[in-house]
Amino acid sequence: MQPTSEKIPVTIISGFLGSGKTTLLNHFLTQQHNHKIAVIQNEFGEIGIDGDLIENSSKGIFELNNGCICCSVQGDLIRALEDLKHTGKSFDYLLIETTGLADPRPIAHTFLNHPQIQKDYKLDGLVCMVDAKHVGLQLKESPEAKHQIRSANMLLLNKTDLVDTGELENDTGYFE
Repeated sequence: MQPTSEKIPVTIISGFLGSGKTTLLNHFLTQQHNHKIAVIQNEFGEIGIDGDLIENSSKGIFELNNGCICCSVQGDLIRALEDLKHTGKSFDYLLIETTGLADPRPIAHTFLNHPQIQKDYKLDGLVCMVDAKHVGLQLKESPEAKHQIRSANMLLLNKTDLVDTGELENDTGYFE
């Protein structure tokens, strides 16, 4: 990752429940890349679960509870972005991990349509973690999983070790 402008690049990480979003986030936060990364993590419910799973979670991580940032607490997202900008700490990137039930499109719209947010932040991409073992069932039963995959400009296929190569090749039709 390389900073592209004075605006802070933002990557939204989505994916259905259990797809590996927090594992990916931990990977970014624990690598020696010499970049300062801020994180906004969304939790569904009053007690955060993933926050306990993130290594070094006390530094630069804002956790939004009580709903999905895609709709019910979008005002909280805007406030968190403003608060993050005014902490006096500099950072090179912002990663937003959505809840596994979030539609990432309204979150992206915040960065594309809110003038104050556009002044400070630039949407860099929407990454969707996909659970190779369960994607077929998730797409059949969950409109959220469909929205996450359709919205992403990058899909990361995870848990491929849990399926055989033939099954994986047959499943590629899900993404066409």
